[in-house]
Amino acid sequence: MTSMPVVAEPAMDVLGRDYTFPNRIEGLPAQLSDFAGLEINAFVTSDGVRLAYWAAGQGRPLIFVPGWSANGAEFVNVMYLLSRHYRVYVLDPRNQGLSQRVDYGSRISRFAVDLREFGDHLGLDSADYVGWSMGASVLWSYIDLFGTGRIRRLAIIDEPISIYSHADWSEQERLEAGGMTTSPERMIAAFTQGAPANSLIVDMSAVERAMAMDAPAYVNSTSFSRAFIQNDPVAMGRVLFDHITNDWRDVVRHRIKVPTVIFTGELSRNLPSQRWMHSVIPGSTLHVYSAAEQGDHFLAFKNPERFTTDLRAFLDR
Repeated sequence: MTSMPVVAEPAMDVLGRDYTFPNRIEGLPAQLSDFAGLEINAFVTSDGVRLAYWAAGQGRPLIFVPGWSANGAEFVNVMYLLSRHYRVYVLDPRNQGLSQRVDYGSRISRFAVDLREFGDHLGLDSADYVGWSMGASVLWSYIDLFGTGRIRRLAIIDEPISIYSHADWSEQERLEAGGMTTSPERMIAAFTQGAPANSLIVDMSAVERAMAMDAPAYVNSTSFSRAFIQNDPVAMGRVLFDHITNDWRDVVRHRIKVPTVIFTGELSRNLPSQRWMHSVIPGSTLHVYSAAEQGDHFLAFKNPERFTTDLRAFLDR
């Protein structure tokens, strides 16, 4: 497949105004207008859904797949730093970010097809891919369906390999898979409605870390997203049952045939599963950030300088 230019609109034009970030951080944009090359565009999938994507920079293509409820706005600092070296894209999944809200296609496999069609839209026969949280599951599904032929290098950021913890698993199996709930329905209610849940049924540590606005860069990217993106919990929740109940251990163990890097941290409950993933993917690289380095589920946003430096070292190796 031959790469072809895709015209995108400046983010300032699409969003309609400038934005001043709460914290001034050396090396990162103080205002949206400081990120002059940031663009937003969209394409329509084969099942008729308009998906938005964010783009910046020139060079080898680098595609980010956001996690559940996330969007390209949250990657503003990561994109700003990496766009000096690559052509960076962030695809807003259906029902998230600036993409269309629909009541169909709410399966990880359909999200993987959306990602494949995004590559077709861009005319890419090869790219580097980064999946954060649920975005990693989308990439595992992509690999399961299509293989790794169009993936040059793969990065995974802190995603459980099976969120649902089966009743007949040993504790070791639960840790290796990353199981964090015994009830998909209770987890969906907790994540979309704020319903009460105890730690024996739903591990809410990722939500707690999301609410810990303990890094200036994270405050900036989160506030920017909240200023322009209106999430619909009902629409976002449609994919959660499918997402929770998938078990990707066979894909992780047998289907990943490209250089792979894994990011996690001391403050993440996913650390044991990320270590297991590292142990079964030959030649993979594992980064474990310390608490001082903001090593939790949101490490890429809380410590974008360190994350982008480590990612670049892997991509350019």
